[in-house]
Amino acid sequence: MIRSPLMTVMTDAVMKASRSLKRDFGEVENLQVSRKGPGDFVSAADRKAETILRESLEKSRPGYGFVMEEGGVIEGTDTSHRWHIDPLDGTTNFLHGLPQFAISVGLERDGQIVAGVIYDPAKDELFIAERGKGAYLNNRRIRVAARGDLADAVVACGLPHIGKGDHGLFLRETATVMGYVGGMRRWGAAALDLAYVACGRFDAYWERGLNSWDIAAGILMIREAGGFVSDADGGSDPMAKGSIACGNEIMHRELLKLLKKAKG
Repeated sequence: MIRSPLMTVMTDAVMKASRSLKRDFGEVENLQVSRKGPGDFVSAADRKAETILRESLEKSRPGYGFVMEEGGVIEGTDTSHRWHIDPLDGTTNFLHGLPQFAISVGLERDGQIVAGVIYDPAKDELFIAERGKGAYLNNRRIRVAARGDLADAVVACGLPHIGKGDHGLFLRETATVMGYVGGMRRWGAAALDLAYVACGRFDAYWERGLNSWDIAAGILMIREAGGFVSDADGGSDPMAKGSIACGNEIMHRELLKLLKKAKG
């Protein structure tokens, strides 16, 4: 397990925010919910957790900047460091009482993600990674799955919802991929999809229309678990492109081939 001061700061902040989310998940029917856009909900729980995370991280690392789902971009006096924060990834699951959601925090240093924490409060699963130190789930070192045959693979994806994304492209990609793989899943929380690839539960995953806070921690998690990550078209900067494809070396390569085939 990684015991660095940085990881202590990150996990303490995440666990503090998770206590608030757990309470609100228990009262999910009473939450005040507002609409951010068609099919995209933001809750009081979301905003509260983000405030807790920001205040905790600011106290421990004053001057660092923030890129947040609710609060937007806040420039820090320390221009080398930025936190990428998703206080509640899987908001729609959360609001429907589905226990598949997470808190995701990634730290960017001079353009590179150097530390990440993804915590699933419902299952009490803490995924952590620090650059050069490996990836862990609840004190246990994790690795990507070793499968090399798509026919044996479970591949996760993201579905664009109403008013968002290229539905036609997604349908072509899905139709192409499902013809080659053992199974497909769409679980509704990108950070956990990435964490599941890192620990071998999923063999590969792709999604488009993402933001940096969705994937910052997960990108590092997979690389530290021995996996390969690119944008969905094979480029080297998923955060800039807003899309992702990942898996072990073979699965990543074969998934990219199928996605390219779908685009024609």
